[in-house]
Amino acid sequence: MAMAVRAVNTCSIFRSTSSPPLYPFRCRLHHFGAFQCKSYPNLGLHFPICRTDRVFLSHGGVQSCSVYSLVESVMEELHASRKRKRIYASTKMGLTSSGQLLEDKLKNQVLQKGLLLEFRKDSERVLLAVAQKADGKKNWMVFDQNGVTSSIKPQQVTYIVPGIDNFDQTEISNFIQKAQDNLDPTLLEFAWNELLETNKSVTAEELAEMIFGCAEPLESYCAHLLLSKDEIYFTVLETKGCRSVYGPRSTVQVEELLRRKLAKEAAERELQEFVQLLKSAKLMPSHAKPPKSSWKAEEKIQHKIESLEAYAIDACTNDDQKKTAGMILRAMGLVKTASSALNLLIDVGYFPVHVNLDLLKFNIRVDYPDEVISAAENLLSEPFDPDEVDRKDLTHLKVYAIDVDEADELDDALSATRLLDGRIKVWIHVADPTSLIQPGSIVDREAMKRGTSIFLPTATYPMFPEKLAMEGMSLKQGELCNAVTVSVVLHSDGSIAECTVDNSIIKPTYMLTYESASELLHLNLEEEVELKILSEAAALRLRWRRNQGAIDTSTLETRIKVANPDDPEPSINLYVEDQADPAMRLVTEMMILCGEAVATYGSCNNIPLPYRGQPQSNVDTSAFAHLPEGPVRSSALVKILRAAEMDFRKPIRHGVLGLPGYVQFTSPIRRYMDLLAHYQVKAFLRGDSPPFSAGQMEGMAASVNMHARLAKRLCSSSLRYWILEFIRRQPKEKKFRALVLRFIKDRIAALLLMEVGLQASAWVSLGKQIGDEVEVKVEEAHPRDDVLSLKEVT
Repeated sequence: MAMAVRAVNTCSIFRSTSSPPLYPFRCRLHHFGAFQCKSYPNLGLHFPICRTDRVFLSHGGVQSCSVYSLVESVMEELHASRKRKRIYASTKMGLTSSGQLLEDKLKNQVLQKGLLLEFRKDSERVLLAVAQKADGKKNWMVFDQNGVTSSIKPQQVTYIVPGIDNFDQTEISNFIQKAQDNLDPTLLEFAWNELLETNKSVTAEELAEMIFGCAEPLESYCAHLLLSKDEIYFTVLETKGCRSVYGPRSTVQVEELLRRKLAKEAAERELQEFVQLLKSAKLMPSHAKPPKSSWKAEEKIQHKIESLEAYAIDACTNDDQKKTAGMILRAMGLVKTASSALNLLIDVGYFPVHVNLDLLKFNIRVDYPDEVISAAENLLSEPFDPDEVDRKDLTHLKVYAIDVDEADELDDALSATRLLDGRIKVWIHVADPTSLIQPGSIVDREAMKRGTSIFLPTATYPMFPEKLAMEGMSLKQGELCNAVTVSVVLHSDGSIAECTVDNSIIKPTYMLTYESASELLHLNLEEEVELKILSEAAALRLRWRRNQGAIDTSTLETRIKVANPDDPEPSINLYVEDQADPAMRLVTEMMILCGEAVATYGSCNNIPLPYRGQPQSNVDTSAFAHLPEGPVRSSALVKILRAAEMDFRKPIRHGVLGLPGYVQFTSPIRRYMDLLAHYQVKAFLRGDSPPFSAGQMEGMAASVNMHARLAKRLCSSSLRYWILEFIRRQPKEKKFRALVLRFIKDRIAALLLMEVGLQASAWVSLGKQIGDEVEVKVEEAHPRDDVLSLKEVT
């Protein structure tokens, strides 16, 4: 009698070729005492040796026997009959060496009515069906397990169950259930051991003979399912039609595949555990959700949450991140989109509701390395001013520092007087960070990587460490401050008569907001005559620049401060300022004057500097004279302006500003290109060679300007988001004043919402012209999707 033995945990299954199909004897052992193990290393089996008075058999009732003696006798019989079993296998099943008799094994059964077959419905589904009738020359109509009749091609058939001529289609489900109940992938390991040892191939029917003792329809189909779904022990040697021959994989291959399987199962368990964490976090109230840091406490969790984050901001660096995020979203029952990932991260508390995606996407540097912080602290604790002996004492001057009320650091301040000959002299005092830092130092290199300070409604990310910028560099009211002062004497027409640059020491008198400066100008106080002189100088300069072809692009400027951005409903403070406001005009004109003076000074002394220029458009600007001054004309002019240019050897004309040359110089704490200009000018003042050649500066500018453009995009998108969020919160019935800037198409107009300083578009009624004001209401506002829908109130 040929038999097979299978070990499952501590029980064994005994199969005889004479046993009824798919009903192996299953041994249940009760009342075990202490036991030892009996090994059969040549078979790779280990059995417990135990004594009991009763053995319950599911086939044949209750028998009294010794389990030990039964196992021993069976194993001895197996050991003695190994050769007989191999001969039996070869003759009974036609097992062959590689390549031998493969043609016989691959003989296909012709499709005919009543056959039970398996076919591939699509890339993911394989169904069982009964053949109904031919459909044309090659196709067949089949009735599948789902009760659907369809036409299939012969190449869709993956298996024809042997031994069935006229299967009852109503029994398909029962047949499938019986097959599923008796599938046991561990049977494959036994067959694999036997076939590997003899280097034999096998078909589904032959495997059924080995593991079930017969090749009846159900057994054959079970064997087919085991082989077709197996990814470990067997591989397809050859396929012809719906017939396949399988061969055992090598031991090395199986061990590797098992290792991969275990790793995959472990990964799936980790995924499910992570999904449970996400689901639990989603259900928690906002105040109880786990903090962001807790998601990064364990490496395996950190990898998954960061993959989800990268997917949400469209910043996946490799396929593994995309795959991991996709699996998480699928396991959560979500569609595989960036917005799904974003909303999930918000729901679990990893992201705040108003997370700034661009800040993450652009990989903006928001923190400083420890070594930079340490270096900055050293600069503050051990200050050394290399220009101390050369500083001009200007503490006698009344100094006005005018900026927005929430300015974190102050770069510049102004003084003015009227000379005896009636001409105006202006001093533009600029903070002097180069008195603390040197080119190429660790703090300088970090500033260059950032390129600029970033001012967002929710936060400021300074170019220098905050403490260094505020305490060591910024101008402060009533305190002695190091500065670089650009002094300019103006001709009566507003052009530059004289200009000098000096290291200086000043003592700022006033720190004014634009609002308070405008109020002082309006009051026209005698004791603030210097402020009035500055305003007069600004008016002279503006008139002179316009005569030189300058283009006025002043418009409305929106400023927003969000006090608690991580809250779901943070407070939003919004201000709209007119760039044509007297105080803003004053500061703007003085900064432009400083830029022209530094360019002139650099040109006269052959100093390589980052000279900026902007060619005027070929379009005649007088063509826009009919448009109202202010936002309407400015928006039209901006569209014709050409991109700015740079030269590092000599000044180039800045047509938009109406200047023969221009260098940005007044914000060295906030802009690296301004700092670079300071390095160059300060070296000249000391009598040293410039630290950078024109070529070196050109290379540095390429990197710095790239970061500056990125920062500008970030600031613009963040500002727009919070303006839309501000609008979204307004009452539905609120009406907004809107200025018609231009018509885009037909009656669809580009509008400027005056109360919030935002451009949008809407349909306007007949009769409305460019420059007219209309009233609009908000129909939709979705900050995250950058959607604003307006409707004119008629």
